[in-house]
Amino acid sequence: MAEEKTKTALLREELMMKEEKGIRNLSSEEIAEADEFCEGYKRFLNAAPVEREATAAALALAKQRGFIEYDPGAVYQAGDKVYCVNRGKAIALAVIGKNGVKNGARLSIAHIDSPRIDLKPNPLYEANGLALFKTHYYGGMKKYQWTAIPLTLHGVIVKLDGTAVEVSWGDEPDESCFCVTDLLPHLAQEQVTKPMAKAFTGEDLNVLVGSRPYPEAEDEKELVKLNVMAILNKKYGITENDFLSAELCLVPSFKAKDIGFDRSMIGGYGHDDKVCAYPALMAALNAGVPEDTCVTYLADKEEIGSDGNTGMQSDFLRYLIYDLAKQDGVEGYRALSKSTCLSADVNAAFDPTYASAFEARNSCFLNNGVVISKYTGHGGKYDTSDASAEYMGRVRALLENNGILWQIGELGRVDLGGGGTIAKYVANMNVDVIDLGVPVLSMHAPFEIVSKTDVYMAYRAFLAFFQA
Repeated sequence: MAEEKTKTALLREELMMKEEKGIRNLSSEEIAEADEFCEGYKRFLNAAPVEREATAAALALAKQRGFIEYDPGAVYQAGDKVYCVNRGKAIALAVIGKNGVKNGARLSIAHIDSPRIDLKPNPLYEANGLALFKTHYYGGMKKYQWTAIPLTLHGVIVKLDGTAVEVSWGDEPDESCFCVTDLLPHLAQEQVTKPMAKAFTGEDLNVLVGSRPYPEAEDEKELVKLNVMAILNKKYGITENDFLSAELCLVPSFKAKDIGFDRSMIGGYGHDDKVCAYPALMAALNAGVPEDTCVTYLADKEEIGSDGNTGMQSDFLRYLIYDLAKQDGVEGYRALSKSTCLSADVNAAFDPTYASAFEARNSCFLNNGVVISKYTGHGGKYDTSDASAEYMGRVRALLENNGILWQIGELGRVDLGGGGTIAKYVANMNVDVIDLGVPVLSMHAPFEIVSKTDVYMAYRAFLAFFQA
């Protein structure tokens, strides 16, 4: 009887899926490496809350590592490192491979925009002795989460003479911040009985920016608003009309912080998707001399559908691959058809507090490593790229053979909701693509949470992909 049980146990070990041990498979040295890697990530996250700043931060790191601006007319050799910036809001980094793009390129694509509150073109107004900004929210969010928290102002203003003025207010310890007010519980009986989607509307996201009147006024007309404009004019040299040609937004002023007594997690704004952008960036910086040309592309506009000339639906990346292919004497479309891509995007980590929203057998968990999402979309697999079994097998083997912790994950229960990534736009270029990223708790909230080891596993996955 004992012998029979042993045979059964051996057969079970051979055929059945192994119990996922996640972080327990890692040595203390590997965990220490993950912690160290995430110190750089936290600095990047703090420096780059919006896409313009993320592009600038990525460019600065690239230049430090010898990347030069791409010249379509130049001839590049294996190991050369080039960058190409798209309108200050997206950036591609390419490391030329020994084969160039003759056998296709290795693409790792993440996005660097995150949900936020944008200012309307004519934002500043005064009401009942208070100065406020009118706003239009950007991306999917629970609007109530953005009330009664400190916000900072970021962006650029372009004046009539063409001068661009960079704006950053609220990040320094001695700077003031801003906020959206909320109703006190004592007067909120009607508010709290409404459905969540109606309790707080987009037009309610008015940002408080001042309350003192201009001190040297000779009349009583909109003096608080005038005082705000006088302050902005003194600091930035702008007038109210300059708001008409500005890109300004408000983001949480939270800095990245370690979470937990064990400091095993990171809380911060914008993990989606900078938690994938930074590992993909660092993989490009450390790719060495790859066999095939490697490209990390950090794109804009994913949170609102990837439209626009800085989003993934733009031809910017396609044209870059075409230029690289031209140097190698091959047609651009053939290079793309042979290319492979890791769509570097996050997935929703299983949250035991809201377990009913997930299907546990096909969910991803914190500390179990990087997550592969074969498809995203919503009920019936609409609006998604469903990766082939062949490409899934290649990526799976890559991770297994390099000792990288990984897991599969779907975005919640089938009929509950869903979401999308840039993978479908890459697939439309006839490129093999699959989503690979980091599990996130409280996704799209002003303060999201990730595991340090998962972030590090993402970096190792992108690096292995480039060096394979």
